[in-house]
Amino acid sequence: MREYAADWNGNPQVHSGHTAARSQCQGRRNGAAAEGASLSVHDGEEKEIVGAGGAGGDSFGQTVSASERMAAENSQRAADSEIDRIILDRVACREFSNRVVPQHTIVEILRVARFAPSGANIQPWNIYALTGGPQERLSAALLDAHCNERAKHVSEYKYYSDVLPPPYRERRQEFGRIFYGSLGIHSGDAEARARQTAKNYVFFGAPVGLIVTIDRRLEAGSWLDLGMFVQNVLLAAAGRGLHSCPQETFAKYHTILRQHLSIPDEQMVVCGISIGYSDGGVSLRSMPRADIGEFAHFIGFES
Repeated sequence: MREYAADWNGNPQVHSGHTAARSQCQGRRNGAAAEGASLSVHDGEEKEIVGAGGAGGDSFGQTVSASERMAAENSQRAADSEIDRIILDRVACREFSNRVVPQHTIVEILRVARFAPSGANIQPWNIYALTGGPQERLSAALLDAHCNERAKHVSEYKYYSDVLPPPYRERRQEFGRIFYGSLGIHSGDAEARARQTAKNYVFFGAPVGLIVTIDRRLEAGSWLDLGMFVQNVLLAAAGRGLHSCPQETFAKYHTILRQHLSIPDEQMVVCGISIGYSDGGVSLRSMPRADIGEFAHFIGFES
């Protein structure tokens, strides 16, 4: 994430009071229920007559076989599963309370997250977890650099291509319009965007900050593994009632992070993650996602 973006997720949020430009989070839940269903028997097979809008489809009076009904019920159970709910509810939180998150909770999250798949079981992730005084001192140093010498700091890897082809270019532009528009920040107001970005470096008020690194001698495949690990961290936190915000922008200040966290030279800073409890705000909306038909290709399936 560069200075036009605050995290990887892009969930624009608006607040009232003295934190009007800070983001808040609240999960969203998806669910569906079949209505107006009745049973009948036809040719020796139990059938279900599904009313308009029911589980069998949009047609009124559609006849559904028992096997089809079972498949639909299984699909509905999957949609209502706990892991689906956690994935759908998770959003990037940009306003945390100061409620303490104990070390054993972070240990539990990492204990689960470490079971992310990795090629040849390399497990390429490294975590530096901060809270209290060390976190505050790091934040002060990061803010000073961001406010006074941010042009001197550059990430060790490129997050975006210099020339984004469609549809990625259009999605990035849409992100800027929605995210900064929700905060009342004009697209050409670089200083306002920089002030918004600065909130990253205090971990949006979260009591725990994680810095994620990877051995620079590893290849691109290990970054794929690392991404799955980071997602596991976010989901494991959400499963414990915590909120989170993944933040690439920390990578820009890797020299400062090395000084404060004694990160070895062979490790590259990839991102940070803020973890804590939401301050109770309400997310107004989240970034749109492409329809399945835009990215998925099904070959050999029965229509």
